[in-house]
Amino acid sequence: MKYINVWDLPTRLFHWLLVAAVTGAFVSVKLGGNAMIWHERFGMAVIALIAFRLAWGLWGGTYARFLTFFPTPARLRNYLSGRWRGLGHSPIGALSVFAMLGLFGLQAVLGLFAYDDIAFGGPLVKLVSNDTTQLLTAWHHRLEWVLIAIVVLHLLALVVYRLRGRKLVGPMIHGRTEIPAEPVAPARRARWWQLLAAVGVAALAVWVASGDWIAPPPPPPAVSAPAW
Repeated sequence: MKYINVWDLPTRLFHWLLVAAVTGAFVSVKLGGNAMIWHERFGMAVIALIAFRLAWGLWGGTYARFLTFFPTPARLRNYLSGRWRGLGHSPIGALSVFAMLGLFGLQAVLGLFAYDDIAFGGPLVKLVSNDTTQLLTAWHHRLEWVLIAIVVLHLLALVVYRLRGRKLVGPMIHGRTEIPAEPVAPARRARWWQLLAAVGVAALAVWVASGDWIAPPPPPPAVSAPAW
């Protein structure tokens, strides 16, 4: 057996920063009150991280790219029949990755248009009608339970894999995984400008989500004092 580097540093940082941002968003929304300011900040962090990962899935290293582990029907059949051989995400793990990216991204976007009817409103709430705001807010609350369920399933899968002798948490910390001692092509590393481009995509997503580009409403007309 030997070790090979599979997960590059940007992918590992994305994973653990997303864990921190989602945890912070969940805790802050349960606290309520002034903690809702932090709920919005954590939501913005989720948007930035998801945008980065989508870009990194196109421009990143070998095992960070979506084409490397996209769960095609052939890959799923090979995995279920025990004939799949590969590094990085398994086809079943890839389904989990895409589900979590999609659901956490959707939840964060819904939060941009949510309003609690008291004091807190998402930065883009002014772009939609009151009826639309109420609809998106309701879905923002409903989706929370779906996210809790998928996180629990993800944790259970980690336990099952660990009991079966596969270590998934360690490689996402140090980036290395154990393979049989046979020739394996080394993972291709991304270039520095690809990393900068992915960071730029994340920054652009945060700017759009912040609503800073929305023109302020015109000032109310001046009320002239009566002549008498």
